[in-house]
Amino acid sequence: MFFEHVEASCISDESMPWIPLGVAPGVEVKFFKADPVRGEVIALLKAPADAKLPRHHHSGTVVVYTLKGKWKYKEHDWIAGPGSIVYETAASTHAPEAVPEGGPEVVVLNIVTGDLVYLNDDDSVIATANWRTAAKQYFGYCKKNGIEPRDITAFG
Repeated sequence: MFFEHVEASCISDESMPWIPLGVAPGVEVKFFKADPVRGEVIALLKAPADAKLPRHHHSGTVVVYTLKGKWKYKEHDWIAGPGSIVYETAASTHAPEAVPEGGPEVVVLNIVTGDLVYLNDDDSVIATANWRTAAKQYFGYCKKNGIEPRDITAFG
């Protein structure tokens, strides 16, 4: 059967480029997978210590593992630091921000399922992100910068 021939893959962090996220100054993303079957994106996100991302809504679940720095949601009292795992339920809405005393930058690993909808203060949509937009952004960045892309939508 086909599934018996799908192999595990290993993607080197150094082999993937940092790409400007586009919705917040100084924030960059490094895409590893944009899975068209599960509707999932696996990516690192890097933000300066003063970063504030727009409020956003998730249609699916999100798992965030903090590697470096500290961050929080404007709507909550807790602070996530290195080694913290944050689980976001589907249909949640929040505004992430770096905690400056956490160091010069925040780096988190995100596993996002479904759509991420960025919102203005009046709840109008700024942008929508998902596996399709991640793949388009990654392949476009690679082409523009003369980088040989890896097929982040493929299995194995």
